[in-house]
Amino acid sequence: MRQELLKYEDISIRYGEKEVLSHFDLDINKGDRILLKGRSGSGKSTLLKMPMGFAHPTSGRLYFNNHLLDSNTVWDARKRIAYVSQDLDIYEGSVNEFIEEVFSYSFNEGKLDRTKLRRLLVYLGFEKDVLEMDFEDLSGGEKQRIGIIMSVLIGKDIYLLDEITSSLDAALKEKVANYFLEREEWTLVIISHDDVWEKKDVKVVPVGV
Repeated sequence: MRQELLKYEDISIRYGEKEVLSHFDLDINKGDRILLKGRSGSGKSTLLKMPMGFAHPTSGRLYFNNHLLDSNTVWDARKRIAYVSQDLDIYEGSVNEFIEEVFSYSFNEGKLDRTKLRRLLVYLGFEKDVLEMDFEDLSGGEKQRIGIIMSVLIGKDIYLLDEITSSLDAALKEKVANYFLEREEWTLVIISHDDVWEKKDVKVVPVGV
């Protein structure tokens, strides 16, 4: 029996006077790999932000673990879900200081595995001295890779991935996609224009009116 984790029910999204998504339904079960495809501005990123409480539908309902998602149940969702965006907020300080700060928060305390961090840095093509670099001096692709590493270290099992390979070269795009897709215990909802995500076990879901 499949375990339903997220359920989008009759979701509509309006930006001002313009409705970009109408009566959207999607069930996401444990272990699913879902790729949302649609034109820019069709509401894909808004859909990904909803389970974290970062965005809300104009109408419709969203369920997590068979419970209506609201201001109380969203905290249960955040314990299990990682939302990974293509953009990281600018941080003033070194990469190492940025990592230390994120893992000083009470809900991340004790989760920083330095051995795993070093292994992921190597896997994604970083030199050791990147930890001493100023975060602001990193390229867009380097910031993306640091964000990916952070999301893995925090240790969730549901990943909402919003264009996380957009600034990477072809080899790194493939590495990142393979890393996520090979972990069967994870549930993935992906937005990407990169075809590296379009693999055998990935279900493509069209989004937009």
